[in-house]
Amino acid sequence: MTAAVKRNVHTESLLHYEVDHFVLDSYALDRPVLVDVYRPQLQAGMQPSLLLVNDGQDLPKMPFAPIIDGLYAAGKIRPLMVVAMHCSEERKLEYGTADILDYMSRGSRARYHRKFVLDELIPYIRQEYFLPVIQQIGYAGFSLGGLSALDVVWKHPEIFNVAGVFSGSLWWRLKDLTDGYEESTDRIMHKLVREGKYADNLRFFFETGTQDETMDRNNNGIIDSIDDTLDLIQELENKGYDREQHIRYLELQDGRHDVPTWARAFPDFLTWGWGK
Repeated sequence: MTAAVKRNVHTESLLHYEVDHFVLDSYALDRPVLVDVYRPQLQAGMQPSLLLVNDGQDLPKMPFAPIIDGLYAAGKIRPLMVVAMHCSEERKLEYGTADILDYMSRGSRARYHRKFVLDELIPYIRQEYFLPVIQQIGYAGFSLGGLSALDVVWKHPEIFNVAGVFSGSLWWRLKDLTDGYEESTDRIMHKLVREGKYADNLRFFFETGTQDETMDRNNNGIIDSIDDTLDLIQELENKGYDREQHIRYLELQDGRHDVPTWARAFPDFLTWGWGK
């Protein structure tokens, strides 16, 4: 059973984009999901790519609409439809790694979020916007939403091509730091990549900021968010992904764990992923 539109909120018109706001009743999540669709004005025969974004409520704070409208107007990106899902109050349960809970049992509803994305949202977008052919499908998110997006992309290379991870919660772990935690084995996403299979169609974008946080578990002088990201990139390289061809790492000086920092990084992500 697929999700159905509950109500149409409104549509905004920009120079080259329009933004639809509506609510989907999700059977998988058993709740309404507010969705924003940033869609380019297409000429006949154009086949856009699709980008899904977790924590869609953060995009208007950037604001995202003039960012993508300006890039498209300047000819810097190919036609790209962006579908942004707003989170719920159960964000720490719905995001995370869908098949493995963290040491505090967070992420217990992540498999339902994945089901919503795969079985309800993407089919609905294909049908509603008449997209029998999509050039590429990407999935991105911020912090825990970035971990969630990466987890889904990694598990489903038959559907996705690009993952975008902004200040990703790549510390997500099996054990507490005081309960025999081992960096080499207990970070969940690193373990999933290490034990997973190489798919030659995948590409990965990672952003961190030098002021993302202050924690430094191993006391090596590098904050954990940067360490965890670089270590995951190393796992991807060990799996066979090429640093130049498949991976983009952006480290922003003075970048923080906040929307203004992610807004600075988003144009880089869009032009890297869908640039002309």
